[in-house]
Amino acid sequence: MTIKNKLRLGIGFLFLMALITAGMADYYLARVSADSKAILKDNYRSLQYVKNIGQLLDKEGNVPLTTAELKTIEKNVNLEQNNITEAGESHLSNLLSADFAKLKLAYQDPQQLIPLRLHMKQVMYGIMQVNMAAIERKNATANKTADGGIIIASLIGSLCFLIAFSFVVNFPGYIANPIRELTLGIKAIANKNYGKRLVFPEKDEFGDLALAFNQMAGKLNEYESSNLASLMFEKRRIETIINSMHDGIIGIDDKQFIIFANKVACTLIGLPEEKLTGEFAPTIALENDLLRNMLFIDQPRMKIFADGRESYFEKEVLEVKNDDNVIGKVIILKNITDLQQLNDAKTTFIATISHELKTPLASIKMSLKLLEDARIGAINNEQKQLLQNMQSDTQRLLQITAELLDAAQVETGKINLNFGSTHPKNIVSYAVQAVKSLADQKEITIDVNCPDSLPNVMADLDKSTWVLINLLSNAVKYSPTKAIIRLDVRKKGQNIIEFAVQDSGQGIDEKYLSRIFERYFRVPGAEADKTGTGLGLAIAKDFIEAQGGTIGVESERGEGSRFHFDLNVNNV
Repeated sequence: MTIKNKLRLGIGFLFLMALITAGMADYYLARVSADSKAILKDNYRSLQYVKNIGQLLDKEGNVPLTTAELKTIEKNVNLEQNNITEAGESHLSNLLSADFAKLKLAYQDPQQLIPLRLHMKQVMYGIMQVNMAAIERKNATANKTADGGIIIASLIGSLCFLIAFSFVVNFPGYIANPIRELTLGIKAIANKNYGKRLVFPEKDEFGDLALAFNQMAGKLNEYESSNLASLMFEKRRIETIINSMHDGIIGIDDKQFIIFANKVACTLIGLPEEKLTGEFAPTIALENDLLRNMLFIDQPRMKIFADGRESYFEKEVLEVKNDDNVIGKVIILKNITDLQQLNDAKTTFIATISHELKTPLASIKMSLKLLEDARIGAINNEQKQLLQNMQSDTQRLLQITAELLDAAQVETGKINLNFGSTHPKNIVSYAVQAVKSLADQKEITIDVNCPDSLPNVMADLDKSTWVLINLLSNAVKYSPTKAIIRLDVRKKGQNIIEFAVQDSGQGIDEKYLSRIFERYFRVPGAEADKTGTGLGLAIAKDFIEAQGGTIGVESERGEGSRFHFDLNVNNV
């Protein structure tokens, strides 16, 4: 029998017994109630009628009865005649009625009233005796019925209690014991004890559960036995692949213990594999600078002395997840020494070429100015236009050369900063004056809002001005003719001054905003005559961040752009 049917049977039996007990109690209560009602309804009323008559007949002396009293006696006599319930009561009631009839005829004659009253009292006493005897008899019957009901209800209740008590004592164990055995079995399986088996003799759901558990344990045992060799082979294969890589690789679990480290990582850290594997990483990091930098310092590139030379490595941290839970991480040190050397060579080449180009370009520019001088000789309009084009291209080449030199300076990490305290208005004035002629050519107005009440900033005046000039130049370049450019300087927070340039150009697509400050990046689709080298904003970002500030942009297509950067307030 299944557990479900056993529960139905047991609970159904208890429900049936409770139903029988309730029915018996209801039956006997109904009988007792009926007997009590019979006493109250019949016999008690007869006694009440006789009492009412007796109270009027017991008047002191031989005072005649009034008409109202006679009517009251007649009413109670009639009620008594209509309430005959016991044997012999009818005869007595008739005698009482006959005496009352005589009483009405002689109620003014005291001599006749006295014997009539006495006789009526005797008759009423008889009626009282008959009803009192009936009350005692019916009361005994009701008590007997109640006692019988109590006994039967007690027997059935005791039986229900014994059955329920047995059910309460035995059933929890019937359910809990197999569950406890199953729990122990699951823990054994979790500890890889695949030989654990469950035995439940009952042919119910627990028996089916034991059979399924034993089948699962058997399958797991087969799987463990059949796959152990292949797993060991895969483990050795993965270890071979990791050790053959030229990058340093370290695996750490979620509790910061080192799981594995390949040969390159062991060489860089300076410890053999047996002293790393299984050890608590923060403990080793206390005495090992490289491991401490790898674990706790957010530094993507590292310069390490390895293989007898300075080598460059790029750190990459990969999180290992299981159902969105991080169960460990893998730290990879990629050897980028060759790439770094190529980058250094590129930077040196750009700096050298830019420096070498600057002198002849300046000479060409001076020569062009001399050619434009009327004292050298007259030139026609076509020649003048050619000279202007050459002048514009030379200026463009000089600007590109300057940007390349600045980019080379930034890449080599040799940014020379001359910090000083200056009012934001100095930076704004120099920048606005520098782009005034360019703005006038397009009839563009630069609306400056820089209150005198602003505090001084601690910054490199030249480089900060260069950044603002670059932002204003771009704003003029991308704004339509007769537009208005807003330059707002305000205090942001307690220690920050923000410089913001808002133009009314075509704006920048949201997908390009994250790359706008990358080197050599130019927004696709821009007009050819408005694009630059893609270095200006990248250099501006480096200059501002070198001063401890931040730079950013907010833009929407067709709504213009807002470039802004922050400088620190001089609190000295």
